[in-house]
Amino acid sequence: MTPPKPISLKDAQERLHEAARPIGTETLDVEEALGRYLAQPLFAARTQPAADLSAMDGYAVRSCDTEGPWQVVGESAAGHPYRSELQAGEAVRISTGALMPPGDCAVLLQENAERSGDTLRLTSRDGPTPRHIRRRGFDFSAGQELLAMGSRIDPAQIAVAIASGNARLETFRLPSLAILDSGDELVADPASCEDHQIPASNGAMLAALARPLARDVIRLGPVADTMNAMMDALDRAGDADVIVTSGGASVGDHDLVRPALEQWGAGIDFWRVAIKPGKPLLVARKGPQWIIGLPGNPVSGFVTAFLFLLPLLRRMAGSEQPEPQAMTALAGSEMPGTGDRAEFLRGYLEGGLAFPLSQQDSSGLNALAKAQILIHRPVNAPPADIHDPVSIYSIQNGGIA
Repeated sequence: MTPPKPISLKDAQERLHEAARPIGTETLDVEEALGRYLAQPLFAARTQPAADLSAMDGYAVRSCDTEGPWQVVGESAAGHPYRSELQAGEAVRISTGALMPPGDCAVLLQENAERSGDTLRLTSRDGPTPRHIRRRGFDFSAGQELLAMGSRIDPAQIAVAIASGNARLETFRLPSLAILDSGDELVADPASCEDHQIPASNGAMLAALARPLARDVIRLGPVADTMNAMMDALDRAGDADVIVTSGGASVGDHDLVRPALEQWGAGIDFWRVAIKPGKPLLVARKGPQWIIGLPGNPVSGFVTAFLFLLPLLRRMAGSEQPEPQAMTALAGSEMPGTGDRAEFLRGYLEGGLAFPLSQQDSSGLNALAKAQILIHRPVNAPPADIHDPVSIYSIQNGGIA
């Protein structure tokens, strides 16, 4: 079969994003929702703060009572408010986060005053001021939308959900994943590998990349380069929401992923993308199942998983912005121009500059392990000089900040 002309990176990503959909919802306790995406907006069930609070340690006095001296008549501590309204010449010792006394009050910072017994005197030009009050509702008010549908729940979002009175969250379900790495040269035991064999590292790498976004991860393989073995592995993947294959997606005599998928009943959405590394990428579907066929070279597998598998999993998990987010950096060294494929150079940051690693072979795991970023060089890009702007992706956390 004559392989089709590779489609552009943009077209491939848009086709994947437009066709993929979340797979369902479930309600979870807030602390169990880490890493999930909201299935509906998060609204505040309470006002924060619920009343005026002091933002500093000091003394609360009436706003009109600015000169002193004052008589200290009590204390307002966090969780233990002073409930009475202050009279002329009265002050209350107050702590950061404590409720302000009723009425129109101000805060005198403790470093601007001197206390002798219960008598308080001003020792600075900076007298009592309302600037040090956290007003009721300054953070959020009951009924306010705090997080949009599709927002990812990370530690800060857990905190705001709890603080806003939400004990449970409606989230999208995570997809299940089956990983199938194929090749007669692969062996499962890295400590028992002959010269003509390679330890099967791709499956573990892909599982580690995908695990935060998957409900279950099933590992299948290594799978032999025969049609029967491939068909059996696909059957064993069962009803996994996503099946990812590693190896066998190109056009060689032993590349069986595409014909096996077609025989299995899957329809090919697209095959071959104009990127380097990773041109043999394949995307297929069988009913609600998605199949991502990744190249067998480990760097190619990593880059294509970063650009396609992880965004697919995020989209199915409910993310509205599933693609990794690009940043701009300045080139730390010259980079050659590109041809008819977008290139993703493994690189690192030093002194705020982006440097490509010297080793860019698609099988170079040692260089991949040292890389911090992918440097994106678009199709037909001219050579880049030092300090030219370049687009980069962090490869930490799957490219999501």
